[in-house]
Amino acid sequence: MADRLSPLLKRFDLNAHVFFSGALCGASEFSAAEGVGHLHLLRAGHLELLASGGQQVMLTGPVAVLFPRPMNHRLTRPFDDGSELVCATIDFGHLIGNPLLAALPDRLVLQLEDLPELHGLIELLFAEALSDLCGRQSVLDRLTEVLLIHMFRSVMDRGLIETGLFVGLADQRLAKALTAVHEDPAYPWTLEALAQTTGMSRARFSAHFTATVGIPAGEYLARWRLAVAQSLLKKDLPVNLVADRSGYSSAPSFSRAFSQRVGLSPSEWKKRTTDPNA
Repeated sequence: MADRLSPLLKRFDLNAHVFFSGALCGASEFSAAEGVGHLHLLRAGHLELLASGGQQVMLTGPVAVLFPRPMNHRLTRPFDDGSELVCATIDFGHLIGNPLLAALPDRLVLQLEDLPELHGLIELLFAEALSDLCGRQSVLDRLTEVLLIHMFRSVMDRGLIETGLFVGLADQRLAKALTAVHEDPAYPWTLEALAQTTGMSRARFSAHFTATVGIPAGEYLARWRLAVAQSLLKKDLPVNLVADRSGYSSAPSFSRAFSQRVGLSPSEWKKRTTDPNA
């Protein structure tokens, strides 16, 4: 099967920044106002998670907890049991049409003992976190980004999410259509053309895509093109080139579609996302 993740990941920035490692003292609050997601890796020990809405969850290491979007939550160490923790902020690029971000739940909890393919990487990450070597921060950040990609693989291949993009990518037929769209958003895709990539009839493909991914194929394509357009705008490409590369027939049609979905013109959106004083 073709690479199902790289065509997605190359289109937007995935950035991690490790800001804490060691044993948690007392309680730590994490605010949605920071504007980033969070990843918490507990290698050993116990932590109590208080999530938005007042839900309390007892975490037992080894476990990974991903909040892909900004969300208020609190971690507390209930016992003095030598808990080993690494915390990182996660930024998916804040693109409105980012399908990976849209496919993830508000909170994803992975019991790492059930994912042996991640054990070596986690041990390497914690070894680096407990070291004082040159380049430590850069290595930690990159390892965390690699770990996230491995987590996406596990979610996709093990069916850990019941609907959405990851389920579609795990489906051998739908993965062909999704990967084709991700690799070439500028192609004039039609429902018939997408169905042909899967070897399915138009009607069967349409029904299967909607039931599996959760939205119609045409809507998914529109959201993906928007995400691609946003990523190109952030690279300072002119609007006419952005329109061409993201699958719009002209710059005016792109501007109209962008404004309808985002509520801002492409130039206004670009200014707000690149100028902190805008």
